[in-house]
Amino acid sequence: MLSKTQLKYIQSLGHKKLRDDEKAFIAEGPKIVKEIINEVPGSVISVFALEEWINENRSWAGNIKFTPVTEAELDRISQLSAPNNVLAVVKKFNEPVIETTNKITLALDTIQDPGNMGTIIRTADWFGIEQVVCSDDSADMYNPKVVQATMGSIARVKVLYTDLEQWISGQQVKIYAASLEGKDIREIKKPAEGIILIGNESKGIRPQLLQKADERITIMKKGKAESLNAAVASGIILSHFT
Repeated sequence: MLSKTQLKYIQSLGHKKLRDDEKAFIAEGPKIVKEIINEVPGSVISVFALEEWINENRSWAGNIKFTPVTEAELDRISQLSAPNNVLAVVKKFNEPVIETTNKITLALDTIQDPGNMGTIIRTADWFGIEQVVCSDDSADMYNPKVVQATMGSIARVKVLYTDLEQWISGQQVKIYAASLEGKDIREIKKPAEGIILIGNESKGIRPQLLQKADERITIMKKGKAESLNAAVASGIILSHFT
């Protein structure tokens, strides 16, 4: 049974200010919840789930607190249009330390669409990219839509929010900026290290950041579309760089 206090608290985590205040977020669905439990031990505060799901999964979940809820209650606390068996309240992860030497790092400048942000994190995970650095004005990684779009990769990929211009200025590895005009990525030898800078969905990379790039790179087009979705572009570039 879900109390009114629990209901109000979980619903409040749909808002960034409350997530920041409480240092917690929500994750939904069997796959995402299970991956967070397995990949980030101790991060899950509590789990609210249908009784059938609890009975099937209690054995591997350790000492996590389970609260049985009805489908109607799950619908009230869910941020999804179609609730999916289980919702977890999770502690925000510790701020990561990012080392760029001998690694490929994604840097995101003002990626504002939650779906794009989550998909980029998931895509990074697919290509073995362990870390993503975001400008402070990018979509919040703990936004429920971002968490959902990562499909569990949020538990494996380190994500840092920072003053991106200042951060890039302090790096010693080569910086590649995705641009409509630049060197064809097919002509670039796979680097052992470097930062791939991806820009805003509509405006691209800010000029002051673009100036800091060592090399501008582009995905050559054959059709007439003006631009590529940021998440799609990230995937294509990573497929060549990794």
